[in-house]
Amino acid sequence: MKILIKDHQRRRSLNKRKITETARKILCILDQPTAELSIMFVGDKKMSELNALYRGVDKSTDVLAFPQISEKWGVRILGDIVISVPRAESQAKMYGWGFHDEVSRLLIHGTLHLLGYDHEKTVYKAGKMRKKETELSNAIKKMDPKH
Repeated sequence: MKILIKDHQRRRSLNKRKITETARKILCILDQPTAELSIMFVGDKKMSELNALYRGVDKSTDVLAFPQISEKWGVRILGDIVISVPRAESQAKMYGWGFHDEVSRLLIHGTLHLLGYDHEKTVYKAGKMRKKETELSNAIKKMDPKH
């Protein structure tokens, strides 16, 4: 399992070890032991540019997922997740939890998109994705010795 993290923002320092650990837990729970995942952290300006370029939506968003599912030498390359640090900070504050908790939520959301889940197609699919997000979040909390 390979987790690649790129930090293209200067707003706050990131605990890359903790983020990698969370991503590994997500992939383990989803039975993706040979997966490779790329995670990039950006500011709102870059996120707006990516959202406009790839989705035609000219505004920032919290997370984007770019699936690349392919197999090469026994490694399953899932794709890229891009997270807006400013959005993660403001959402964490709004929900009343920590920054890393919000990053974890966004990693779960983005990873599910990489695996084909889509909450924008139908109400049924949105419910299915929300249920899976909750299952993953609860499973990760159980794996954390602090909880």
